[in-house]
Amino acid sequence: MTSHFDAVTDRRQSKKCTYSQSDVLMSAFACMYFQQPSLLHFQRKMQEGRHKNNCRTLFGIEKIPQDSQLREVLDNIPSDLLAPVFKDFFGRLRRHKHLEDYAILPNVLMCSIDGTQYYSSKKIHCEHCLHKEHKTGEKTYSHAVLQGAIMHPDKKQVIPVMPEPIQNSEPAVKVSPLKEKQDCETKAAKRFIERLKSTYPRQRFLICGDGLMSHQPLINEVLAKDMHYIFVCKPGDHKYLFEWLNDYPELPSLEITDKKGRTHQYRWQNKVPLHGQADAILVNYFEHKIINSQGKVTSTYSWVTDIEINEKNIIKMVKAGRCRWKIENECFNTLKNQGYHLEHNYGHGKEYLSYNMYLLTLLAFYCHQIFELTDKAYQACRKRYGSKQSLWETLRVTIQFFIFNSWEAMLSFLLMTNDEQDEFIKKM
Repeated sequence: MTSHFDAVTDRRQSKKCTYSQSDVLMSAFACMYFQQPSLLHFQRKMQEGRHKNNCRTLFGIEKIPQDSQLREVLDNIPSDLLAPVFKDFFGRLRRHKHLEDYAILPNVLMCSIDGTQYYSSKKIHCEHCLHKEHKTGEKTYSHAVLQGAIMHPDKKQVIPVMPEPIQNSEPAVKVSPLKEKQDCETKAAKRFIERLKSTYPRQRFLICGDGLMSHQPLINEVLAKDMHYIFVCKPGDHKYLFEWLNDYPELPSLEITDKKGRTHQYRWQNKVPLHGQADAILVNYFEHKIINSQGKVTSTYSWVTDIEINEKNIIKMVKAGRCRWKIENECFNTLKNQGYHLEHNYGHGKEYLSYNMYLLTLLAFYCHQIFELTDKAYQACRKRYGSKQSLWETLRVTIQFFIFNSWEAMLSFLLMTNDEQDEFIKKM
C-alpha cells in the first residue's frame, strides 16, 4: 500500500507542505482500516505521551496530519490515481491462486455490479452532484458509484474492483423545462465494463446485474468485450419476451424437493428475442420458483444470459444469478452498517474528497476480505473472538493502550493466553 501511495503524483509545492501526501493517504486509510474515524486523535495523544504510536509502526506514517489538512490534501488527489491499488491486489490474489475457487465457468470470474450512494446533502453540492427535486421543491444532492465485485455462490468473501463514479461530468443538460438528463447506472455500467476490460485484458468475466442492465445496448457492450452476462429479467420490463415464452406449449423444466418440503421449479428456454424490434438480440431465458408444501409460490426469480441453458447447468446458473445479492449484502450492507461508516459525512470538498474517502474505505474492506481468505492468524482470531465485530472492537481498544511493531505482532498478542499477555505487557 505504501509504495502505491508514494507513487501518487503530488501536485503541491513541496516547500509549503507540512505533511507528505503519502502520510495523508495512509492516515485516512488507517482510519478506515480500523473503522475508527477518531483513530488519528488517539494516536496523536499516544505520540505526545510515549513518543511513538501505532500509525507509525503499523502504517509507516511519519507525521499524523490534522483533520482539516487531511481533507484539504485528499480533495486535490485525482481519484483515478488510486486505481492501481485495486489492480495490484487482484494480481496478487491471482498469482497466489486464490481466485481459482472463484471461477464460475472455466477461467471465467463472475463480477456482480450494482449502484450505491455514498454522499447526500440538501445544501452542500457541486456541478458533478446528482440531484433529485422533491414535491416540496426541496433538492437532495448526492454522489454514487457503480460498484463491481468478484464473487462466487460458494464463497462468503467478495473481491471489490475499482468502481465507476455515477456523477454529472458537467452541469446536467435540460431535456425539458421539468427534466434534466443526468448520469445514471446504465451509463456508468458501460464505462465500468470498458475499464474492466482494459484493466484485465486477459481475464474473462461474467457480468451479473439487476433489471436495469437487461437491455440490448448494454448486452451488446458486454458481448463486444468478450464477456458473458446474467441479468435479471422481469415481466414488467420485458412484456414481449414473456408473451413469446407464454406461446410455448411448455418450457424445458426440472423440479427438486428440498429437505423442508419445498419444491424448486427450474424452467428455461434458449434463443428467445429480448424485444419486438427487427434487430432484437436472442437471449437465453431461465427462471427459478420456490413452492411451499401447501403449493403456494413464495418466490420467483428470472434472468437472461448468453450462456446456453440445459438440465446439467440450470441449477448452477440459478445459483450464479442469485449470488448477485452478495454485492448488496456482503459488500454494501457491510460497508454501511457493520463498522465502515460508508455514509458518514467526511465532507464534500471541492474536487475529489468525497469519492477518495469512499475509495479508501473500499480498500480497507478489500484488505479485510484478503485477510479472511489468506491470513491464518487473522482467521484464528476470528475463530477465537466469535464475530468480526467483536474482533475489531478488541483491536481498536488494544491499539489505544499498546504499541505494536507489526500487524502480525498485534494478532499474535490477541491469540495469547491471559498469562502470556501479562508477560508481554510487562516487557513493553
